[in-house]
Amino acid sequence: MSPRAYLDWNATAPLRPEARTAIAAALDVVGNPSSVHAEGRAARAIVERARGQVAEAFGAQAADIVFTSGATEAAALGLSGWDPVGAPVEHESVLAWIQPELTVDDAGRVSVIDPPATALQAANSETGVIQALPEHLGFIDAVQAAGKRPFAFDWLGADRAALSAHKFGGPKGVGALLLRRGVEPAPLLRGGGQEMGRRAGTENVAAIAGFGAAAEAAARDLAAGVWEQVAARRDLLEAALEAEAPDLIFVGRNVPRLPNTACFAVSGWKSETQVMQMDLAGFAISAGSACSSGKVRTSRVLGAMGLSAEAAASAIRVSIGPETREDEILGFVQAWAKRYRRFRQKAA
Repeated sequence: MSPRAYLDWNATAPLRPEARTAIAAALDVVGNPSSVHAEGRAARAIVERARGQVAEAFGAQAADIVFTSGATEAAALGLSGWDPVGAPVEHESVLAWIQPELTVDDAGRVSVIDPPATALQAANSETGVIQALPEHLGFIDAVQAAGKRPFAFDWLGADRAALSAHKFGGPKGVGALLLRRGVEPAPLLRGGGQEMGRRAGTENVAAIAGFGAAAEAAARDLAAGVWEQVAARRDLLEAALEAEAPDLIFVGRNVPRLPNTACFAVSGWKSETQVMQMDLAGFAISAGSACSSGKVRTSRVLGAMGLSAEAAASAIRVSIGPETREDEILGFVQAWAKRYRRFRQKAA
């Protein structure tokens, strides 16, 4: 049996070895980070080291980082208590808290009118389209951009930003809300003084340790130009696909995108059919955001960009990473093209 190829990095990135090592070491530390004895101080030191690593990697102040159970909680903490506007291309965890009133052009770019009153994604998980982030935004969803392209929270002058560790090689189930000094969101979880009173509950020490280690490694890879190499392999993928299917519709191809993301459609060839066929062929891809309870459904994002209902229902996403090999990309193209030809023969 041929080995499988994982081409769904935007859903979750493989756990980095640095994160695995940090998690394993933290699991051996018995103390509660809120305890004052030596064991508690050892656990607290792990949390604060990770806080410093995240701050350094993403241009924030350590004292203004709140660890959460993930980006969904970070978004809820950062968006509750005020009434921000945003666009319909935002992630569901952000849409739950905003008024989706802003316009989106056919390339997926959002027109921002009042930055302090706006929640805006740095990059879209489905299309990879990168937004131009104005200064002084009320909230930034940095989940997909973090680790793949430069992001310095302090430089942008935003009030709040959300991160998720597993998108850049940390563990699942841990995220962070970055805050501008002086911005104090009302806690959603009360009952303890953890996270400087902003988020009650004993910190997930092992996951936070993995978060910090992954953030440090991600920043190192970014500085070393790793993602430029990923972009070259993504471009190879798209060129090879285009050679096989001249009627292929690429989404967001002519505007700045994440270096690893290709979103494309053959109108009439259902997304769920392609995802299942490629899974059986040994390739993990997706039809959009992974946060839909395992369901494959027509993309709201693509509809907002003006794609027809048929094209939106036919789109798939391939998202790769530094570990993705050229032979995996070409193997995917070969397997996809074989099924594409069958689809065209049946449709004729």
